[in-house]
Amino acid sequence: MKVAYIFSSQGHTVSYKLGKMILPQLEENAHGVDVVGMFFFEDNNYVLVKGDPLGERLAKVAKNTGMLLMGCDQCCYEREIDGKLIEGATIGCFPNLYGALSVNMPDQVITL
Repeated sequence: MKVAYIFSSQGHTVSYKLGKMILPQLEENAHGVDVVGMFFFEDNNYVLVKGDPLGERLAKVAKNTGMLLMGCDQCCYEREIDGKLIEGATIGCFPNLYGALSVNMPDQVITL
């Protein structure tokens, strides 16, 4: 099964759910499904900034798996982090997300 994650909740969603649960499983090839993409909203986009330890780990997984990493365009521009993202991460809006995922369509989209 293929899944895509949308990180929209504020607080500890990215640091805890992604950092302590999902990413370690992906690094160990033990997540149980193929993660084809991740889309980040609001402050969750900071994980995509170069130098963020969680983001750098995520970039390695994405490079090895071909997983899409995309930050919300408006969120990245408001935070002035466009041009500062980890290798392989892109910026876009829902039409860009749909287009990018259409080549590797997920069976489920999970919003956290």
